[in-house]
Amino acid sequence: MTDVLRRGRSSLAFAFLGQGVAFALLVTRIPAVQDRYGVSDALLPVFLAAVPILAGVGSVATERLVKRVPPSRVLRWSQLVVLLALLGVGTGGHMAGLGVALAAFGLAVGALDASMNMLGVSLQRAYGRSIMLSFHAAYSLGGIVGASLAWVGAHGGLALWVSYLPVVLVLLPAVLLGSRWYVDGDEEPALEAPEGERAAAGGLTWLLPLCLVMTVAYIGDSTVSNWSAKYLQDVLGGSEQLATVPYNVYMVTTLLGRAIGDVGVRRFGAAAVVRAGALVAAAGFAVVAGASGAWVGMLGFTLLGLGLCVLVPQTFAAAGRRAFESGRPGASDAAVARLNVFNYVGFLIGSPLVGALGEAWSYRGAMLVPMVLVLVTLVYARSFAAQPDRYGDGHERARAADVGRGSDGL
Repeated sequence: MTDVLRRGRSSLAFAFLGQGVAFALLVTRIPAVQDRYGVSDALLPVFLAAVPILAGVGSVATERLVKRVPPSRVLRWSQLVVLLALLGVGTGGHMAGLGVALAAFGLAVGALDASMNMLGVSLQRAYGRSIMLSFHAAYSLGGIVGASLAWVGAHGGLALWVSYLPVVLVLLPAVLLGSRWYVDGDEEPALEAPEGERAAAGGLTWLLPLCLVMTVAYIGDSTVSNWSAKYLQDVLGGSEQLATVPYNVYMVTTLLGRAIGDVGVRRFGAAAVVRAGALVAAAGFAVVAGASGAWVGMLGFTLLGLGLCVLVPQTFAAAGRRAFESGRPGASDAAVARLNVFNYVGFLIGSPLVGALGEAWSYRGAMLVPMVLVLVTLVYARSFAAQPDRYGDGHERARAADVGRGSDGL
């Protein structure tokens, strides 16, 4: 294992962490943003929906962009735009300025998420073992840090710019410095696959099951992030203070699950870990739906964190690996960029779906819908299994030497 790869892994983990901090700072201060700009309750959903929609556009654009420039460069500059857009949200004074800042944030987040996961997939390929979950663990840690900083700002009655400016001043030079050690993967396979396999990879139709799993995972995640507090307080009779705990518990268990998840993948295989995650997540939704009180509901949200946490990282890893094994140059980056769009599709579907079912039926019944959806993952778990090595045992070691070169300098 070369020093280049080790530095690349550390710097990319920091990029994931920084993204977690920035995103959490934005979404957890939505009420303050609404108050600052005078955004009505009717108009707020439009602003909130615009961010993931534009992020999807940014992800699609990144697929084309990385054909001309390396993903490390896309990641470097999209990080800067995200942080500056976050600061723009905190310092602006007019609704038009808010719209511009959120549009920039959404487009840049799509490019950032796609390029970040492209580099994660290629680094995992170079390492020759599962490390993808560790990157997403760093993101979860960043989310906890960002949410904690947001709580401090809200509790202290700090203006948005006072909360955002110190974070941007710390992260901006840090991510610029860290970007010097990003490692771009070699998207040109050492040996090409047979012509029939390359043609099949061209359309990436095999990616559809993984897109479905990604969508389901984010439906589950957005259900917890948007409805856990209301559910615990209104349905399970918890106090207002206790209602803030489930999402924090979910975030912590997500971090713990991802921190140890790579060990499980190395020992039992990705397909087994994904099956286990889906079953644990389904059990979590079942416990939440049938909970007799707030503390039982808390147990359900704990299980959800442990179960859902493995699905997204392993979906990215499976897409990148299968695309690369097809032997088609550039297929891995393309697969990751297209798959990333369904991150935002799930986010857009999840919260309105549960809200509509809760109003029309019951919130307990609404929790059963993501439970059923996450069980669909079991049908497609075989898509996560590693394929036999076409190139022989020494291929991955040779790839590690090829991929172990740094990105271009600043």
